[in-house]
Amino acid sequence: MNGLPLSSDVLRGHLESIILTLISEKDRYGYEIVNEIKKRTAGDFVMKEATLYAMVQRLEKKEVITSYIGDKSHGKKRRYYKITLLGKAYLKEKKAEWLELKDIMALFLEANHETNR
Repeated sequence: MNGLPLSSDVLRGHLESIILTLISEKDRYGYEIVNEIKKRTAGDFVMKEATLYAMVQRLEKKEVITSYIGDKSHGKKRRYYKITLLGKAYLKEKKAEWLELKDIMALFLEANHETNR
């Protein structure tokens, strides 16, 4: 990471993929997801909890994740999110889309094409 805070607009189209990836690694609760994103980006991207909860509601409606109430921790029960079989297939599609997008963006942003003026 370059230490510059990342605009949420840059990642907005990829938030589903980020959340699904984290949940595919293991079942996670909301606050844990937010903290893991912050940790992995060294604080360059901090997702608001309200944004996360809107995203997981959308993902549950798509049936790519499910949720369940876990054991009590620090006096209260937590809602954990788990990826479904449909979610695993969806994540695979999202990864393929990302690879294609990355290649297309590299053509323009990493190219040494001379421009005609």
